[in-house]
Amino acid sequence: MRRNGSERAAFPATLPAWLSPVMVVLGVAAMLKTAPVAMRLGLRPGLIVSELALMLPGLIVFLLLRRPLSALLGAPAASPLARWLPLLYGASLWVLSLGLLEVQYALRPPPPGYLEAFRRLHELLRPKDALDLVASLLAIALAPSICEETLFRGLVLPSFVRPLGPLLASLGSALLFGLIHLDQTIYGELSLYRVPFAIAVGLGFAALRLRSGGLLPCMAAHATLNALTFLIAPLTDDPSLGMPEPRPLLGAALLALGLVLAWLTLRPLRLVERPTPAP
Repeated sequence: MRRNGSERAAFPATLPAWLSPVMVVLGVAAMLKTAPVAMRLGLRPGLIVSELALMLPGLIVFLLLRRPLSALLGAPAASPLARWLPLLYGASLWVLSLGLLEVQYALRPPPPGYLEAFRRLHELLRPKDALDLVASLLAIALAPSICEETLFRGLVLPSFVRPLGPLLASLGSALLFGLIHLDQTIYGELSLYRVPFAIAVGLGFAALRLRSGGLLPCMAAHATLNALTFLIAPLTDDPSLGMPEPRPLLGAALLALGLVLAWLTLRPLRLVERPTPAP
């Protein structure tokens, strides 16, 4: 109970709680409206512009309400160790996500055309040189980490903490984060297949935000997870083999390993407590 009180004081609401889901809906609408036009600039610029559109409505409201920047960014890193641990935490969540997707694949394979859509995306983003690699990482890792973390762990999560408490606030922000990860198959059908994965890592990012007190660690962890996925997934996927065989035991082992590594990485971080404002 005492810890919940300190977390509520350390994370003042940046937006009214009821407004946060509205900002997410407006952000998704802006992203969907902007994406077709932005993609004319090219795939990588289009992805970056789409992420900016997702974040923009919430950020505009935040600025219009004249909230302090410290309420968005949260506490700075307390030590050099705290600056590097989020990178390891992001790698731990990557291992966890691999396990979760393997288990999910064993229980329920993805719909037809789902894996092919991701293979086509990776092929289009495959770097031809060092500059191309940087551009791909900007689109796949850096832009999503900055924009999505600003919206979900910078605006949504803190606004939920005060009325709901840390646990329900984390769950609510993770559910909203999961719902923006609807995908399309190559046949144009919407798929919820990646939503459970996104909710799981959303809970992980929320735990990091609450534990560290800052937004920058979440951005670093998110960028690490996305970068590892982009760089390693093509090396382990062979489209010529078709649909891979389910590996539930491997998935369970990776899931357990990821959970342990994430816990060990998160444990040294401490919430930087702030004085409770005078009534």
